Amino acid sequence: MDSRDRKRTLDALAIDVVECRACPRLVEWREQVGRDKRAAYADQEYWARGVPGFGDPDAHLLVVGLAPAAHGANRTGRMFTGDRSGDWLYRALFRAGYANQPDSTATGDGLTVRGAWITSPVKCAPPENKPTTVERDTCRPFFRRELETLEKLKVIVVLGGFGYQVACQELGVKPRPRFGHGVEVPLADGKTLLCSFHVSQQNTFTGRLTEPMLDAVFARARELGTR
Repeated sequence: MDSRDRKRTLDALAIDVVECRACPRLVEWREQVGRDKRAAYADQEYWARGVPGFGDPDAHLLVVGLAPAAHGANRTGRMFTGDRSGDWLYRALFRAGYANQPDSTATGDGLTVRGAWITSPVKCAPPENKPTTVERDTCRPFFRRELETLEKLKVIVVLGGFGYQVACQELGVKPRPRFGHGVEVPLADGKTLLCSFHVSQQNTFTGRLTEPMLDAVFARARELGTR
């Protein structure tokens, strides 16, 4: 399909994600968070629905997280937007030339992404950032449709072990190499799976993940994606 067809297909997928109510626990949680708002956002209306992927339909790079953050993407309606994990991710994407600005605070903030698509295998915010295996598998068809539609992909950067596991299952990686920051997994179709520690505060506040480490991953993604 051409670029316009990819965009139409991804737009239709986004509608399906937003309207999905297949997982009762996740629906209840995302909506509860939207009602019982964090004090800092008390005057804001939360998105509180499924969060579709975001970016360039012609992307050569796919960035895979875990799920929307309760007070980040679940509030703003855009992946990695409005929280500190997103601050780290979009600064790195900006430095690597994938984003036009280093921050992502809200839809309508002027952010555009070129050459990359940002998504997660689970589309609704889960309690304690821990979806169940049933919820993961129920949501996987959305992720599968993204992989099928993004025909120009060359590199898949997975942020954390959860995204890595799901991506390996979808891409048929057997045996699955042990996850680690900077690990590269060549795929049979010529793509490369590239691993990074997640940009969660658990990793960034402790120094387990540093900005130079993240920059190195996206520099390598740029190298692989433009070959």
